[in-house]
Amino acid sequence: MGDVTQPKRAPGGFPVVGVVGGGQLARMMQGPAVELGVQLSVLAESDTAAAALVVPSSPVGEHTDLDAIRAFAEHCDVVTFDHEHVPPEILEALEADGVAIHPTRSALNFAQDKLAMRERLSGLGIACPRWARVTTADEVTAFGDDVGWPIIAKTPRGGYDGKGVAVASSAADLDEWISRIGEPGPLEGGLLLEEKVDFVRELAVLIARSPSGQAAAWPVVETVQTDGICTEVLAPAPELDPDLGSVVTEAALRIAGELGVTGVLAVEMFEVRPGRAGAPSYVVNELAMRPHNSGHWSMDGAVTGQFEQHLRAVLDLPLGDPRPRAPWTVMANVLGGDYEHLYPAYRHIMARDPGAKVHVYGKGVRPGRKIGHVNVSGTDLADARERAGHAADYLRGVITE
Repeated sequence: MGDVTQPKRAPGGFPVVGVVGGGQLARMMQGPAVELGVQLSVLAESDTAAAALVVPSSPVGEHTDLDAIRAFAEHCDVVTFDHEHVPPEILEALEADGVAIHPTRSALNFAQDKLAMRERLSGLGIACPRWARVTTADEVTAFGDDVGWPIIAKTPRGGYDGKGVAVASSAADLDEWISRIGEPGPLEGGLLLEEKVDFVRELAVLIARSPSGQAAAWPVVETVQTDGICTEVLAPAPELDPDLGSVVTEAALRIAGELGVTGVLAVEMFEVRPGRAGAPSYVVNELAMRPHNSGHWSMDGAVTGQFEQHLRAVLDLPLGDPRPRAPWTVMANVLGGDYEHLYPAYRHIMARDPGAKVHVYGKGVRPGRKIGHVNVSGTDLADARERAGHAADYLRGVITE
């Protein structure tokens, strides 16, 4: 990394928040930061990274380079993250230097290491799929025979958006992963196996928690996945049993408190069919300790959006009101498609639907890549879904009218 461009400090004693990683999450913190009077500084992968295009202080450096991160953190009052891939040894060094990082290394470990997450949540009595750590093909076979085939296999570290996840019908399907167990890398400590959950739908609970322990929860949402990528979020989750909503929100708040999470936490869940007692139930699928795709609806649909709330939380400011502004908000992801140039589509979308809120990430277009999202709020869920989906499809080039 070259010389760090020191962020300019605003008069009035306002702090500088450093964000490691220059992706769209860091980019979307800039608007709320401006409104709060807070300065952002971003350690970006390149000078054309999504956040670097909008944040004036965006020195270039890698999240794996301790010297670069130390030089960056020197000019920040608090450091947070655009992603969860900063190596634990770098987080440990920053904490030893006295840098305030949120979430902390100990909390972030449970989002970085799925085996550690499963062990901790199971120890807390949080509902999880049946799971096992395995190191041999025989152990894979034994687990599959026990819970029933097919099974889900996950690399404990490094997976996201369906990457690092496989459906296996036999141990032979996992030969390549099994051969790498014990080698330095995501499979060094073994392979995570889970039962294939027969679920009704996918839910997400978004929590914000501050270092002083204040916490706030947005309404439970339903997430719709296509080929392992979230394509739509319905806020709040339609026809959610009120008791289940209370149970999953309490579980997410408990996870945030027990793990010591600071900032935004997304708890992704499966709603499963009623058990013997007849009440709808859930199991936790994944954790993310940062603003999350399932919370993008809140930018326009809640009194306090997730990016403002994340900044409040990491600065230990009082948290904002997470209540929705409208009965329904639908978020539709824009995935890369046939159109390299997105801006010409704005005229059609804005003329057709002045209420649609379009957010693009300043990223190059490639098939399947998340390059933006559209939020639509209203009193009619079906109408909001149609409007958000139309705008997203038009940006992608799926429709042309």
